[in-house]
Amino acid sequence: MPTITNFYAIEDLSQHSTKDDCWILVDGKVYDVTQYLDDHPGGDDVILAATGKDATEEFEDAGHSKSARELMEQYCIGELDTSSPVSTKQRYSEKFMQLTKQYWVIPVTVVGISVVVGFIYLRKK
Repeated sequence: MPTITNFYAIEDLSQHSTKDDCWILVDGKVYDVTQYLDDHPGGDDVILAATGKDATEEFEDAGHSKSARELMEQYCIGELDTSSPVSTKQRYSEKFMQLTKQYWVIPVTVVGISVVVGFIYLRKK
């Protein structure tokens, strides 16, 4: 593995958050995954959602294999510059909005089933 000499601030990552230019941060290392977006088994939207912030938690939660971790090394372009303050915590409202976008199906399904059961119950009366 080559020696890493490039250092990037978290602000640098936020400038590379499109499908044509995509960088992510995992375990303190910066990866240019632009060429890999179309090949990612989970789809490019998963990676694009993790740009501009520390994506270590998302990466670990996905349970990547050893071969995926080895493949990732070829996309490494540097490390996070730790000399500048890094704020990896999201505001509560941002995190809440992200969760509601992901899990909207469950409440809609519950309401839909409740409405159908209610109509069936009222019809039998």
